[in-house]
Amino acid sequence: MLDIKLVREKPELVRENIKKKFQEKKLPLVDEVLALDIELRAAKTEADALRAEKNRVSKEIGGLMAKAQREEAEAAKAKVAEFAERLAKLELKESELSDTLKDRMLIIPNIIDESVPVGRDDSENPEVEKFGKNKEKSFDVPYHAEIMEKLRGLDLDSARSVAGNGFYYLMGDIARLHSAIISYARDFMIDKGFTYCIPPFMIRGNVVAGVMSFAEMEAMMYKIEGEDLYLIGTSEHSMIGKYIDEIIPEASLPHTLTGYSPCFRKEKGAHGMEERGVYRIHQFEKQEMVVVCKPEDSMEWFHKLWQYTVDFFRSLEIPVRTIECCSGDLADLKVKSYDVEAWSPRQKKYFEVGSCSNLGDAQARRLKIRVSGKDGKYHPHTLNNTVVAPPRMLIAFLENHLQEDGSVHIPEALRAYMGGLKQLTIDN
Repeated sequence: MLDIKLVREKPELVRENIKKKFQEKKLPLVDEVLALDIELRAAKTEADALRAEKNRVSKEIGGLMAKAQREEAEAAKAKVAEFAERLAKLELKESELSDTLKDRMLIIPNIIDESVPVGRDDSENPEVEKFGKNKEKSFDVPYHAEIMEKLRGLDLDSARSVAGNGFYYLMGDIARLHSAIISYARDFMIDKGFTYCIPPFMIRGNVVAGVMSFAEMEAMMYKIEGEDLYLIGTSEHSMIGKYIDEIIPEASLPHTLTGYSPCFRKEKGAHGMEERGVYRIHQFEKQEMVVVCKPEDSMEWFHKLWQYTVDFFRSLEIPVRTIECCSGDLADLKVKSYDVEAWSPRQKKYFEVGSCSNLGDAQARRLKIRVSGKDGKYHPHTLNNTVVAPPRMLIAFLENHLQEDGSVHIPEALRAYMGGLKQLTIDN
């Protein structure tokens, strides 16, 4: 959510930003917000003046009564009652105007960074950099579900009977590999100085509204029936929510957390659940990074975070590249975002395995997170980035490390988490 002062003082900047995001239908919101702001401030000014006058007259009543000036005292009481009635109406108006203004402000997108390329959608996202050489296989790489099934590590049919499409049973060495990657990611980030965190796997509606847009919520999150609770779609939501209504001492910044959680997503409007794979699913696990920092440090942290993911995948000998999200592909709260994509030898193309985002002060403003600094209080910047999110990541792992005989090579960095195994075979 933007600062109302920015909309008030630089409405053309806000309009231009909306145009860069190709959301022209939101342009009328700027004038609507400006009009609501004027009306709200006028109501507040009138209420403040009325409140002061009410207090002044109330103080006179005691003196009038002491002087036995009963008529004057009764007249003053009538005025106070009249002021109170008018004030109640003004306070109701203030509340209604404030709620309406907030609703409109939540829809206006955050101001994107000047470096973000302008484009309509993800088809216009430019490549930033490649890391590692794409491995060419001398044999045909099977579909990832087939690799898993041959290793007796995937049962989609039973999962479909139990929960429907978009769910899975991971078994044996594939399940162990999944857990090993999560454990390795945890230690990888702890070694970078991040504090390990296991957050709540459900969050309240006010936290949801603070961390994402309503449209995203509707498309992603499962609501718990009869409760003000939602299953998290990604762990950074509850990790950022940890700071709701908090005043953070400036000297303690930055706060760097790495969190583990299961995640649940409806995938509404997606391209359909796969019958035989684990690419687009309702349930997965994730190791995440979250940073809360001073505004002037957020871009430096942004570049550190995506590089950590690149380094993690390269330590597992998986080629990756980074893609910058263009203006039209950025979610409304984001200032800047990179996707990390892994190489698929089977498809001979890259696919997304993580996303790094700088959200500026948007989440902090919504969640009323503030920093107490030497010059007063201000909103910090928040950032998040995926370390790894299996089982999707297993697709890249298995395809890149598959051998012609059907075995799967285990990179050295992961062997300690796999009981010393150097490869997966049907006979393991």
